[in-house]
Amino acid sequence: MITQLKKTIALGVILVLGMTSMIKGVQAQDIQTNMLKFGRLLQLIESNYVDTTNIDDLTEKAVVEVLKQLDPHSVYISKEEVEKMNEPLQGSFEGIGISFNILKDTLMVVATIPGGPSEKVGLQAGDRIVEVDEKKVAGIGLENSDVFEMLRGDKGTVVNLKVLRKRNEELLDFRIIRDKIPIHSLDASYMINDETGYIKLNRFSATTTDEFSEAIRTLKQNPKLENLVLDLRGNGGGYLKAAIELADQFLGAFKMIVYTEGENNRRKDYKASALGEFEQGKLVVLIDEGSASASEIVAGAIQDWDRGVVIGRRSFGKGLVQQPYFLNDGSMLRLTTAHYYTPSGRCIQKAYDDGVEAYRSDYRKRFEAGEFFTQDSIHFNDSLTYETLINKRTVYGGGGVMPDIFVPMDTSIHYGFFNRMNRQNIVYSTALDYLDKNRDKFTKKYSSFDLFREKFSVEDELVDRMLAEAEKEGIEQEEGDADFARPIIKEQVKALIARDLFGQSEFYQIINEDNDVIREALKVLNDSSEYNHLLVEN
Repeated sequence: MITQLKKTIALGVILVLGMTSMIKGVQAQDIQTNMLKFGRLLQLIESNYVDTTNIDDLTEKAVVEVLKQLDPHSVYISKEEVEKMNEPLQGSFEGIGISFNILKDTLMVVATIPGGPSEKVGLQAGDRIVEVDEKKVAGIGLENSDVFEMLRGDKGTVVNLKVLRKRNEELLDFRIIRDKIPIHSLDASYMINDETGYIKLNRFSATTTDEFSEAIRTLKQNPKLENLVLDLRGNGGGYLKAAIELADQFLGAFKMIVYTEGENNRRKDYKASALGEFEQGKLVVLIDEGSASASEIVAGAIQDWDRGVVIGRRSFGKGLVQQPYFLNDGSMLRLTTAHYYTPSGRCIQKAYDDGVEAYRSDYRKRFEAGEFFTQDSIHFNDSLTYETLINKRTVYGGGGVMPDIFVPMDTSIHYGFFNRMNRQNIVYSTALDYLDKNRDKFTKKYSSFDLFREKFSVEDELVDRMLAEAEKEGIEQEEGDADFARPIIKEQVKALIARDLFGQSEFYQIINEDNDVIREALKVLNDSSEYNHLLVEN
């Protein structure tokens, strides 16, 4: 009887394997037939079409249209775009190592990157680059793309600059050897108060784990550190590996961080290791509508394990995993191969059944529906209800991570005026020009950031100059716009000057002083009973 049963099972296995092979064979035959069909189409067009055609261009357009039928995140990337696209995630590019701005049609050095080629040869903030490799670049209508083209290049290659520097009558010559320049994923790291650290990440790249580890260890040098605010607002994601490694910093050993699964990809679980830089202590994660993908993996894992409080606005809603595949001409296909799921089992991918264009307009729809301003405007599908893993709080799938505390976007009707000033680059360019003219005075007067933060204030005359420039540029003002914008402009200018004098972290120290989301985070962290209550029930 047992022998017969074994034979029956074996026969069943053979039949299943045989059917699977047949299915794969049929699929392979279908693919081959359609490849021949498309090849025949291109041949007919090339041989018989009435006008001249570009077969390469037609093929690329066909590939793009095919991918549009799949999902919004499966995309084709041309050979020319591949290298530029990879730079931010790989964590470096090759060039001379400066931050720059085009001010009054002149290429101005805003800062040199520490340890980079430009700093090594003595290039300074405020220098005007007037020639690059004997080509005049001042007063020619220079654009950012032109600067990248001229100053970036392969490691080891040379670029020769002529530079105008204040207090020097003659142009200065610099010979700079290009090198690898780091692109940081960490924007800021500092102590908000004696007990609370703050870390802001702008992406999840190959260097994120190392950057975070260095930052948290520096913060831990303060013996009073008990709390951490992790700011993922506006962080559009990046590498899955980096997201897993970051979540691992906060979760205990063997806890699920995320799992992935697709039609052609078996389920794969990713769990925390026994090592983590901040597994104890109160944690707040900040998110908003710009937090996507890898950011949502981290926020979802923290929320599902009741490890910390999530504050802000509903995240973007991207729960799809892409795999890169290179094509024969050096171009690349980023193909969605799996969904990812948070530890409670929820997929936070928002719907894309209505097509790519509708998907891309989701932000506008959410804005118009009032989702950024009132929590009551946000509606989740009751069929996608889940529970957190420790305290059984209700959470939802199918459309981003909903924070535990909702903080609305600023609804002031006057905010648009300030935004229009920013888009016209009035605030930044005026602040940069002001600092450039007074750099020596600032350097002598403010020897430390603490002294600068305490003593420096932006004069009304400088703001008046910006408001006059806005009027000159045709930016319409409603009654009350200028009064509303004045304190915001002062804060922005002070932060911009702090960044140029001291660094990126100091910029955020100024900007965050009067931020509603930061204020809410500190309120929760300072009230242990409220913090614990939020993690027990909604």
